[in-house]
Amino acid sequence: MARKSLALALLILALALLPPWLLSSYRLFQLTMVVVYAIAILGLDMLTGYTGQISLGHGAFYAAGAYTAAILMASFDVPYWATLPVAAVICFGFGFAFGFPALRLGGLYLALATFGLAIAVPQLLKLKLFEDWTGGVQGIVISKPDPPFGLALSQDQWLYLFTLAVGVLLFLIARNLLRGRIGLAMRAVRDRPVAAEAMGVDIAMLKTRTFALSAMYTGIAGALGAIAVQFVAPDSFSVFVSITLFVGLVVGGVTSLLGAVLGAIFIVFVPNLADQISKAAPGAIYGVILIGFLMLLPAGVASLARRALAPRRAMTNQGETR
Repeated sequence: MARKSLALALLILALALLPPWLLSSYRLFQLTMVVVYAIAILGLDMLTGYTGQISLGHGAFYAAGAYTAAILMASFDVPYWATLPVAAVICFGFGFAFGFPALRLGGLYLALATFGLAIAVPQLLKLKLFEDWTGGVQGIVISKPDPPFGLALSQDQWLYLFTLAVGVLLFLIARNLLRGRIGLAMRAVRDRPVAAEAMGVDIAMLKTRTFALSAMYTGIAGALGAIAVQFVAPDSFSVFVSITLFVGLVVGGVTSLLGAVLGAIFIVFVPNLADQISKAAPGAIYGVILIGFLMLLPAGVASLARRALAPRRAMTNQGETR
């Protein structure tokens, strides 16, 4: 079974390497944003899916990562790739600072607190106090990076491959983390907090670190998104970004690495599809499609893959018992 999973992962990776030579620049940009949002949704999934802490404010961490990359590139001429670890550290600290006092909240109260954070951050970015850094309401324009070492690639091709490499690395780290002792502790805190505490799990510290790790992933996604879009402004990071990430999490499937990718595909391509169907009311079409997905697949699109693999796993287990 492990060999089949590895073969499937390698096949998906091989297919993901084909678009730079098959698709137009605009389609490559869309796929780059799919990877970006998949990283952000994965960060949200660690928090909401694995520890049960509902967040409606991850757009704030996405904005923090985006502005970190934009400021470093525009004001300090820092290479684009070097902005990612800085964004990771800043957003990890931001998440830890917010997550620690938020431990006293839970459920809907935590969701409301994070929602308030998503509302506050864009307004803070407009303040004159930070205008020299953030550009105020005008935002910051940055340049798209050129391929290194004289590679015969366009900017869009290189950026897609770079973003994909970062995404694969972060997904591998998350996979190993969530399948290990830390992942078991997260699920224990989500499902049986009293029993987890009795077993020696420091619930307060685990939740705080998970919040920080979730913010770090989303911040890295924000930095990559800023590099891809080449522009950041406060109005680009409204509360709608947080809602969009949450929609991607639910539609793709909670507690599923594949679900993060499927959810990202949904939030990138379905709005365009809705706009093509109806120019007059694309929001209504998008809402109908979203409701349809939730009614037909309440466990997320990733549940289809689980159902397809379930018979094979059962046959494998029967063979092992024999």
